[in-house]
Amino acid sequence: MNVAPERVTRVSAYALCRDGDALLLSRIAPGATVSSDGMWTLPGGGLTFGEDPRDAALRELTEETGLVGEIRELAGVDSWSGPIGNVDYHAIRIIYRVRITAGELRNEEGGSSDLAEWVPVSKLGQVPLVDLARVGARLAGVPMQ
Repeated sequence: MNVAPERVTRVSAYALCRDGDALLLSRIAPGATVSSDGMWTLPGGGLTFGEDPRDAALRELTEETGLVGEIRELAGVDSWSGPIGNVDYHAIRIIYRVRITAGELRNEEGGSSDLAEWVPVSKLGQVPLVDLARVGARLAGVPMQ
């Protein structure tokens, strides 16, 4: 008997932060995902029930990087669907341009990421990026393949 895979939709919000020629990225911690451990992404993550996406993006920014920001504008909405393990997964990713206003860069401990860094745009092709980081780079005006 064939059983249809579980279908999951996840809405998440991300902070797109650019400082001169660098983008703020966080590295996915070991065990945080099925297939993206050690890859770099935009700071952000899933919304809690009832949470405004703008609030989620700023909360996740602080959780993952120690930095505080303010949203300048909506940069874009990205949608991806496909299998992850035995789940049909649909990710709706809301990306905001964020200006850093306070805080000191630090790494998240015990969370979904383990490093936070300002990565020079000239080095983006040399680090393993998840698709969302490439989308963010393009939205920030950085040509990506």
